[in-house]
Amino acid sequence: MTLATGFMALPRNLLRLLGETVVALVLRPPPWRTVVTQMYNVGFRSVVFIAVTLGFLGLITVYQGCIQALKVLPDLSMVGAAFINVMIMEFGPTITALMVATRVGSGIAAELGTMVVTDQVEALEVSNTDPVEYVVAPRFLAVVVMMFVLTIFAILVATLAGMVMADLRFQVNPHTFLTLAYVEWGDVYIGLTKVFLYGVSIPIIAAESGFRASGGSEGVGQSTTRAVVNTLFAVIILDFVVAGAAFIIRMQFE
Repeated sequence: MTLATGFMALPRNLLRLLGETVVALVLRPPPWRTVVTQMYNVGFRSVVFIAVTLGFLGLITVYQGCIQALKVLPDLSMVGAAFINVMIMEFGPTITALMVATRVGSGIAAELGTMVVTDQVEALEVSNTDPVEYVVAPRFLAVVVMMFVLTIFAILVATLAGMVMADLRFQVNPHTFLTLAYVEWGDVYIGLTKVFLYGVSIPIIAAESGFRASGGSEGVGQSTTRAVVNTLFAVIILDFVVAGAAFIIRMQFE
C-alpha cells in the first residue's frame, strides 16, 4: 500500500471504527465496572499532569496579558474577564485535549497494538467476541465523559492560578478578576462542542493506530507514535474547524 493510498483510506477506517463503536455502545453497552475503571485510568491519572500544565499556563498567560495591557491602558479590571473567556472557548478544551492525546491516546494505541501482535485480538475473534465491543467501546465512553470533567477541572485550575498571579503581582482584586462579563452562551457552546469532538476523535484515532500494529514490539512503538501524532494533528484541525464554523455562524446572525 502506497503512502497516498494509506492516507486516503484513513478517514474511511476511522469512520468505520467509530460506527462500530457507537453500535456496540447502543446494542451491547459495556459493564459499568469496566467503564469506571477506564474513567479512572483516563481521568484520575491525568489530574496532576493537567493541573501542573494548566496552572503554569494560567500564571504565564495572565502575567503576559497584564504586562501588555499596561502598555496600552492602566486599567486591568477586565483582564480576568478576557482570560476566562479565552479559557472557556479555547485554551481549556484544546490544551486539555492535547494532554489527554499524549497520555491516554498513546496508552490506548500501545495496549491495542500489544494485543494485536500477541494475537490476543485474533483470539477474541475466534471466541466470537468483538474486539471493538470488548476493548474500544469502554475506552471510548470513558474518554468522552472524562474530557468534560478534565476540561472543567483544567479551567478552574488555570483561573485560580491566574487570579493568584493577578492579585499578588498586579494587585487585581480577586472579585474583579473573577467576572464573566465577556462570556456568552455562544462561547460556552463552542467550548463544549470542542470537548465533545476531541473526546470522540482521540480514542478512535488511537484505537485505529493500535489495530494496525504489526511486526512485534517495533510495530507497537510505531503504532504508538502514529497515534500520538495523528491525535495531536486531529485536535489542531478540529480546533480550527470549530472556530471557523463558529465565526461564520456568528457573522450570519450579526
